[in-house]
Amino acid sequence: MRVFTTLPMRHWREAGPAGAAAEAVGFDAVMTVELGHDPFTPLALAALATERIELTPSIAVAFPRSPTVIASQAWDLHANSNGRFVLGLGSQVKGHNERRFGIPWTPPAPRLRDYVRALRAIWRSWETGAKLDYQGEHYKLTLMTPDFSPEPTGLPMVPVTIAAVGEAMLRVAGEVCDGVRLHPLCSRLYLEQICLPRIEEGMRRSGRKRAYFDVHGGGFVATGPDAAAVAAAMEWVRGRVALYASTRTYLPILALHGLEELNLALHALTVAGRWQEMPKLVSDDVVRIFAACGTYAEIAGVIGTRFGGAADSIDLNFPPDAPPGLQREILTDIHSIPQAFIGFRT
Repeated sequence: MRVFTTLPMRHWREAGPAGAAAEAVGFDAVMTVELGHDPFTPLALAALATERIELTPSIAVAFPRSPTVIASQAWDLHANSNGRFVLGLGSQVKGHNERRFGIPWTPPAPRLRDYVRALRAIWRSWETGAKLDYQGEHYKLTLMTPDFSPEPTGLPMVPVTIAAVGEAMLRVAGEVCDGVRLHPLCSRLYLEQICLPRIEEGMRRSGRKRAYFDVHGGGFVATGPDAAAVAAAMEWVRGRVALYASTRTYLPILALHGLEELNLALHALTVAGRWQEMPKLVSDDVVRIFAACGTYAEIAGVIGTRFGGAADSIDLNFPPDAPPGLQREILTDIHSIPQAFIGFRT
C-alpha cells in the first residue's frame, strides 16, 4: 500500500525541505489541499527538491478554472518533475461554486467527465502537434496556436484522479480517470459495497483495468506514540466526522450504518449555531467506523484491516518530532499491505 503525506503550504520555503524529508523516509507521494492557499506552488517547490516522490494536489477545484488553465499548470509540473505529477481534481459543492467562485452550477458528474476529456485533448495536441478540436457537452476547444503550445515532453500523459462520493461521480472516475480520491467520511462498508462496484461499473464502460487505477483514501488515520496521543488524534477526527456528518451530502454513507438520526441531530445543531456541541454526539464507535485508530506499534496492522484489499493508498502525517527511523519503519510495514494498483498507464 502506498502512503501520502501533506506538504506545508503557508510558507513556501518549507515545501522543498518537507518534500525532501518525506522522500528520504519512504513516503510515496506528497500532496496539497486546496483550502486557504494555492495548491500548485508548493508542489513546484517540492519538485525541485526531490527526485522520486509523486507530487499531487489532493484536489484542485476544477470548474472555476478552465481546462486549458489547469492543463498548462499540470503540464509544467509534470515536465519539471520528470513525469512525477498526478492531477487531482474535485467539483466542490454547489454553494461554493455559485457563492464563493461566482460561476453557474450544473450537474457535476457529466461536467467533470467532459473536463477530463478536454484536458486529454489539450495535452494530446501539445505532445503530438495535432489540431485541437474538442467538442464536448460543456467545453468546446478548437484554437491552439504554436505560440501558446508548450514543447513536447516525451513523457506519459499526466494521470488524472477525481474526488468522488456519490455513485454518479464514482462511475465517472472509473470510466475516464486514472484514480479516485475518496472522502475521509467513508467506511470500509461503503468502500466495498458502494465505491468499488460503481468504479468497476465505470471501468466496464471504457475497458479500463483495475490494476492501473489508484483507489486513494476512504477514511482517517488516528495514531501516535501512545494511547494518550491516539486519544488526542481521535478527538480531532471526532470533530471532522461531526462536521461532515451534519450535511445531507453524506447521508447515504451514514444510512449504511443506521446513523440517520445522528445526521438529523448534527444538522439541527448547525442550524442553531451550536457548533461546539456537535462532537459530543459522535461516539468512539462512530469514530472507529471512519478511522483506523492505533499506536505507532499497532497502526500498520489496523490500517491493513481497515483499508487492505480495498484501497491502494492512504494519507498519514507524522508530527515534526517523529524520528525519521520510526517513520521509515512504519511506512515499510504499511508498504507490505497488498494492493490492486500496480501503476498508472497513461
